[in-house]
Amino acid sequence: MNELDKKIVDIFSEESIYKNSHTYSCFSGINVPSFIKDWLLKKYTDYDGNIDYDGIYSFLNEHLPTKDSNIKGRLLLNERIKILARLIIEVDVKNGLYKFGIPDIGIKISEGRISENLIRQNSELHEGEVWGVVTLQFYMDDESILSRGYIEMIDFKPFKPYSPDIEYYQRARNNFSIDEWIDFMITCMEYNPNSKAFQSLDTKLMFLSRLLVFVEPNLNLIELAPKGTGKSYVFNNLSKHGWMISGGKVTRAKLFYDIGRQLPGLICNYDFISMDEIKTIIFENQSELQGALKGYLEQKNFSIGNVKKTSSCGLILLGNIQLTSDKLPRNIVYFKELPDVFRDSALLERFHGLIEGWKLPRITEDMKINGYSLNVEYYSEILSLMRNRSCYMTVVDELLEYSGSSDLRDITAIKRMCSGYLKILFPNVIKKDDISPRDFYMYCFYPSYTKRSIIRHQLSIMDPEYKDIMPQIKVKGFSE
Repeated sequence: MNELDKKIVDIFSEESIYKNSHTYSCFSGINVPSFIKDWLLKKYTDYDGNIDYDGIYSFLNEHLPTKDSNIKGRLLLNERIKILARLIIEVDVKNGLYKFGIPDIGIKISEGRISENLIRQNSELHEGEVWGVVTLQFYMDDESILSRGYIEMIDFKPFKPYSPDIEYYQRARNNFSIDEWIDFMITCMEYNPNSKAFQSLDTKLMFLSRLLVFVEPNLNLIELAPKGTGKSYVFNNLSKHGWMISGGKVTRAKLFYDIGRQLPGLICNYDFISMDEIKTIIFENQSELQGALKGYLEQKNFSIGNVKKTSSCGLILLGNIQLTSDKLPRNIVYFKELPDVFRDSALLERFHGLIEGWKLPRITEDMKINGYSLNVEYYSEILSLMRNRSCYMTVVDELLEYSGSSDLRDITAIKRMCSGYLKILFPNVIKKDDISPRDFYMYCFYPSYTKRSIIRHQLSIMDPEYKDIMPQIKVKGFSE
């Protein structure tokens, strides 16, 4: 156990967990995200770090069944079943029903119903994907013309094993140096900060920038990277508060609001949406979708028909990019790697920054975590709670100085990213005197300014209307 491990265990005794390349071996062949795995490992690990694998296997067999577990057959025999599951919830307005499916065990949306009383009792039962402990029972619908069977959800408890003390987390930052905290955050993403791949501070900060959309509301980013750099893993495993779209079709109805079914879209239900392998996604009615995205990314709300809704959901586009032998982009116009729907300059300007994923290393064996980190379920709750903390933007406003003629979109983009970096790296900063101008410049402002300047430069290449000029912004009290 190194010094950082000791500090993590000492300060986060209940929330920390030991991980290495063998820790997850008991989950081989089981498709569950990291926040479920970590919860189980913590539940079945004793004070000395010994893991009760038999206990984990028993829990998995009893409460996390697979498609070959014959759940539906057992339900038909009038067995009441209680499991931990990933639910997909839909609202059937035509028939006045709340429906659910559990794809991991073969229960289709058309086969599951949720009682109205249960919906009223649980705000967590919303459209989209939800993790929770559910109790299921089989019923026959004798009121229909043809008697039809269905599976009813008769009880639900959201999967929320932690109610984090956010103030404690903020104060805990005082016990770490900035270098220690950066390494700590990398372990929380399930990587090894001591890997040769993480030798430079720039690489570490670039890697952590993937967390910006987790903590900052209405932040919109683009990451272009070659395959194998771990971007899909981060956005698909670290939080149940995000939704990943990978392939398939995307429509305005799916993202925003379905008028026909009167259903809110994904943007209304999640902290952020990541679009992975974006060239493989089919975008239908592109002009309609472009218009909706332009309005929402600018104003944080949208109007479709007579429905107007506000959301804090952010958006990150994840795409691959072709590189030269020098590991630089082959095409000077980076946005050619995006599908047509996103090659509109007015839409791209509303994205706040670009992560140069080609500067990140391919994931290798020595990059896997080998030490202590925060339980992913606890960490994901912390990241989500940080979104509503407005004190960080106040600090940003007090530390930045710029002229009244500065471009508003550039300023907004830089400020939002600065706020995000503060939440990730300096959660203990509540007022501007809590951080030195040098640290703010180095760890928050400079990487934010750089990411926005790439957007500005790319826009100038695509469209002569845009100039490659960034506003003059200063960090008060700092001079290079």
